[in-house]
Amino acid sequence: MSRSLRHGALAATAIAFSIVSLSACAAGNNAESLQVRPDNAATSVGTIKVQNANVITQAEPEAEGPAVVAATLFNDGTEDEVLESITLPGTDVQVKLQPAKGTGPVEIPAGGRVILGGKGNASAVIEGGREAARDGNVQQVVFKLSRTGDVGLGANVVPATGYYEDFGPSTLPEAPAATPSGTPEAGGSETPGTPSGEAPESPAAGTPESPEAGTEPQGTPETATAGTTG
Repeated sequence: MSRSLRHGALAATAIAFSIVSLSACAAGNNAESLQVRPDNAATSVGTIKVQNANVITQAEPEAEGPAVVAATLFNDGTEDEVLESITLPGTDVQVKLQPAKGTGPVEIPAGGRVILGGKGNASAVIEGGREAARDGNVQQVVFKLSRTGDVGLGANVVPATGYYEDFGPSTLPEAPAATPSGTPEAGGSETPGTPSGEAPESPAAGTPESPEAGTEPQGTPETATAGTTG
């Protein structure tokens, strides 16, 4: 290769490198093209693959409420699978499974997938989430399937913030304010000084009654008959 050709190749390489560098600078540090998704747990057993497995807790550390298991399960087999249960070894908590629509088991169709967590997807709710796992830890999660059996892996425990916000659990509803008791009902009237529920007393027995009209007093002496001699 001649000297002129070598100089031309070096110049072309320098120009190409400059263009790439300028493009990267123009994109900026916060550009979506530079974002890196979290390194979520994944594993496979037979024809079942589990990806993006996480235990997601409430967004606020002091917030009460459940946690959830979020994951995507792929079925590369020719037979449907049923996700029978999810357990968290080392804890006594229960995980409640719910399909995306209606009731019944969570099914993974042959050649398809099922997503746990997020709006419109199946759910795996952990009652007493704070008792089950702490943010920053790795929690063992076991998926029990009807054909494959147990598929276990270590899932990251993360709060429902940032990337995980749309897959996290909902908070507990606030309790309604208590209504004060003993408030008089509208329209009710009571006799002053009379205890509630008691009627005014009748006159005491033995009180003399007024004589009825036309009644002669008892004990009046009789008038002597005219013309009677003693």
